[in-house]
Amino acid sequence: MQVPFLSFNKMHNELKVEISQAFNKVYDSHWYIMGNCLKAFEANYAAYCKTKYCAGVANGLDAIIIALKTLNIGPGDEIIVPSNTYIATWLAASYVGATPIPVEPRMDTYNIDPDLIEKAITKKTKVIIPVHLYGQACEMDKIMAIAKKHNLFVIEDNAQAQGAKCNGQITGSFGDINATSFYPGKNLGALGDAGAITTNNEELYTRANIIRNYGSEKKYYNEIKGINSRLDELQAAILDVKLKYLDAWTIERNEIAAKYNSRLKNISGLTIPVTAANCTAVYHLYVVRTKKPASAAGGRNELQEHLTKNGIGTLIHYPIPAHLQQAYKEFNYKKGDFPIAEEIAETCLSLPLYPGLKDEEIDFVCDAIKAFF
Repeated sequence: MQVPFLSFNKMHNELKVEISQAFNKVYDSHWYIMGNCLKAFEANYAAYCKTKYCAGVANGLDAIIIALKTLNIGPGDEIIVPSNTYIATWLAASYVGATPIPVEPRMDTYNIDPDLIEKAITKKTKVIIPVHLYGQACEMDKIMAIAKKHNLFVIEDNAQAQGAKCNGQITGSFGDINATSFYPGKNLGALGDAGAITTNNEELYTRANIIRNYGSEKKYYNEIKGINSRLDELQAAILDVKLKYLDAWTIERNEIAAKYNSRLKNISGLTIPVTAANCTAVYHLYVVRTKKPASAAGGRNELQEHLTKNGIGTLIHYPIPAHLQQAYKEFNYKKGDFPIAEEIAETCLSLPLYPGLKDEEIDFVCDAIKAFF
C-alpha cells in the first residue's frame, strides 16, 4: 500500500465542476484583478472569521508584512515571535526593519508559551505574533491579556488554523489585525499562492487596502509607498468555492486525528499531539515526536526512513529552527539558545492527514509505526 503525505484527490475531484464554473466565470468576465470575485470572497471569509473586514493579498508572508506596516512597525521596534515556527513569521519582522524576539513554545502543544512572553518584553516591544502552529489554537485569552497589560499590538499568524477556536472564539479574530495564507497545502488552499488579512478595525483595514495596492486608494493617486500584493480574481473565486466545504473538511480532519490518537496512544517512545485547555485544533498537520533525537538509533530520522520504505509519506515541520538558519546568522544564536524549539525540530514528524484518508490507510500507517517501536 502507498500512502502519500498529502492528496488533493477527494477535495478537488468532488469540487471539479464547481471550480471549473468559477474559473469560467472569471475567464469570461475579462476582469482579473480587484473585481467582484475578490469582494465576494473577502466578505465571506470575514464572515467566517467573525470579523468585520478582510483584505485579500498575494500570499501569507505579504499578509504579515502588510499587517506590520499598517501598525507603523519599523526599525528599532521589537516583535515577539515563537522560536518554533516557519521562518515566514520571522522574515516579516525583518522585512519591515524590526527585530524578531524569539519566545519558546510549550513542549506539549508546540505553540508559544504565554508564561514566557512577559520576560521577553522590553521598552522596544511593539507587537506579539502568536502562530497557531499545526492547526492548534494558541492560548489567546492569556496572550491578549498580556498585550493589553503592556499596551502591545497582536497579529495572529493564522496560516495553519482557519476554523480553530480558543474559548469559543475563532482564530483570526482576536488580534488587532491578523494574517493568513491560502498556500495550496493549507486547510483552505488556493491553486497557487494567496493570502488574506482580517480585522475589526476599519482604519487598519483601509490602510491595509492602500498598502497592498501600490499605496493607492484611488488609481494613479499614491498616498504612501505601498506594494503590489493583491489576491487575484481567479484564486478568490476558487477559494470562495472551497470555503463552503471548510467546516466539513475540518470535521473529517478531527475524525482522522482521533483515529490516530486511539491507535498510537501508549506507544513507548512516541508522543502524540496535545491541545491546550479551552482550545480546539483543525489538524492542518498531525505531528508526532520520538523520545530520541533525529540521528539516534530509534530516533526520528530512522522512523521516517522506516515509513518511507513502507510506502508512507511524511514530512518534517521544521528541521532547522529559525534562530539556527543561515539567514539569521547576524544574531549569533547558537545551538542551545532555544532548547525547546531545537528538541521539537530534532524529534517531530508529520504523518499523512487530509480529507479522504481511509481507515485502512490510517491502520497501515499506525501498524508500521508500532512495528518500528
